[in-house]
Amino acid sequence: QVQLVESGGGLVQAGGSLRLSCAASGNIFSINAMAWYRQTPGKQRELVATITSGGSTNYADSVKGRFTISRDNAKNTVYLQMNSLKPEDTSVYYCYVGAKISGSRNVYAYWGQGTQVTVSS
Repeated sequence: QVQLVESGGGLVQAGGSLRLSCAASGNIFSINAMAWYRQTPGKQRELVATITSGGSTNYADSVKGRFTISRDNAKNTVYLQMNSLKPEDTSVYYCYVGAKISGSRNVYAYWGQGTQVTVSS
C-alpha cells in the first residue's frame, strides 16, 4: 500500500504565500502523475494543478501565474507553491498520486488526508 502525508497548510493573509508538501511512502514501484485538488463545503472537488512523471504541468485557470506545482522524484514528494493568495483560495487541499505498487501492473489512485488553507481578507 501507499501512504500520503500532507503538510504546509494554515492561515495566511491575502497576498501571502504558502507551500504545501505531500510525501508518498510504502510499497511503491513507480509514480506516474501527481496532482493537487481542493474542495470547499458544498462544492465538488476541483483540480488545481497536475504534474506528469516527465515534469509537464497543467493548472486551473483560477491559479495560473500564482501557483506552481513541482515534484522531487527521489523523495516521492509533490509540492504546491501558492503565491498571491486570495480569500477564494480558501479550501481543503488534497494531493493525488497515481502509483504502481511492487508486483502489480496497475496504476492505483491514492489521496492525501487533506490540509486546510485559509486566506483572510
